[in-house]
Amino acid sequence: MNIGMAKKPPKIVLDTNILISALIYGGKPEKIYNLVLDKQLISVTSPILLSELTEILIKKFKFELSRIKRLEKIIKNNFIIVNPSKIISLLKDDDDNRVLEAAIEGKCTYIVTGDSDLLDLVNFKNIKIATPDVFLSNLLID
Repeated sequence: MNIGMAKKPPKIVLDTNILISALIYGGKPEKIYNLVLDKQLISVTSPILLSELTEILIKKFKFELSRIKRLEKIIKNNFIIVNPSKIISLLKDDDDNRVLEAAIEGKCTYIVTGDSDLLDLVNFKNIKIATPDVFLSNLLID
């Protein structure tokens, strides 16, 4: 898929649930992840979000350390890693607040997530919050 943009690629945060879906199940999350790897999208993350990702992959999906190390290298080479300076306490789940913090720090235009609490916000400080399906549809329109 070539999104054919003349302007800079959009900056996005892929929530942990989207990265896990991309790595384990494929589908639209994998399509978005591959667009990041192809440099058609710029993805932003933070050390705390990476820590959450690796913890879930190890505990729930039994990823071996060698596979985690390969994934960390891929992310470090293809994602912008930010260290948020502002603490957000908007949502009851702190993990969701960490996603918002990374998106603000990275000056993102989108958060792609399957999390209903984040999706309920629809928009946060001019950052659109969307499912993979809606994001891909919007990407072709924006």
